[in-house]
Amino acid sequence: MFDILVYLFENYVHATACPESDQLARKLSAAGFEQDEISEALEWLTGLRNLGTTSPLLMTPAAGAIRLYSAEEQTRLDADCRGFLAFLENAGTLDAATREIIIERTLALDGFNVSLGRLKVIVLMVLWQRELPIDGLIVDELLGEDFEDEGLLPQ
Repeated sequence: MFDILVYLFENYVHATACPESDQLARKLSAAGFEQDEISEALEWLTGLRNLGTTSPLLMTPAAGAIRLYSAEEQTRLDADCRGFLAFLENAGTLDAATREIIIERTLALDGFNVSLGRLKVIVLMVLWQRELPIDGLIVDELLGEDFEDEGLLPQ
């Protein structure tokens, strides 16, 4: 599934350029992806699109507020992942609402071990879907060695 997400980022500059689910499924199948992976990726993307510009937050946190992670979130997002989210927030790449969408989409991945490399794909896809500007250095960090270590970059 993560290979498909990276493929979409690399092949569609803007999320709005990405075709609707049926046509996208055919294109992904023609590109050689397995049907079960396509279904998982499209379901995950539909969940992301349904969040739209809204956030799972009931209210926006005050400036300087500290995010406390629930036990389930700590289990699914290890210290490296939580630290990376804090880094992106401190760098101004993420606001609280975007961070919460990333956490929600991470928790939506039942059956996946969420490593730092996979979290970076999720971050990339949330920023891509929301069409938020991404600093070039942050893109380098998101597409860095964690992608290579996990085999997420195309050969």
